[in-house]
Amino acid sequence: LASPYSHKTTDVIEKRFKQVAETTAKLMIEGYYIFSPILNSHYLSITHGLAGDWNYWKTFDELIISKCAELWVLKIDGWQESVGVSAEIKIAEEFNLPVKYIEYDGNIT
Repeated sequence: LASPYSHKTTDVIEKRFKQVAETTAKLMIEGYYIFSPILNSHYLSITHGLAGDWNYWKTFDELIISKCAELWVLKIDGWQESVGVSAEIKIAEEFNLPVKYIEYDGNIT
């Protein structure tokens, strides 16, 4: 599940994390197998100082996407401007993976 993450304010980062977590949980309850790099890396970034930007996670994301059947893009605020989301879409296209765009339907504010 691709989604924007990096931002200059921690409030926006935390909001995005919560939106991704909520969406991932809903999709898994519906029976989908979802991997979200944000859910995997957010805690490590804030507690252990791992970088949260695309340059740090690029190689990891390339490996993960290469093992996926599809790339889903969560359309939350900032998704169209996100360097990471744009790069993940390009990687998926290079692997000839379908790209599906989904709306955020939760109520995290």
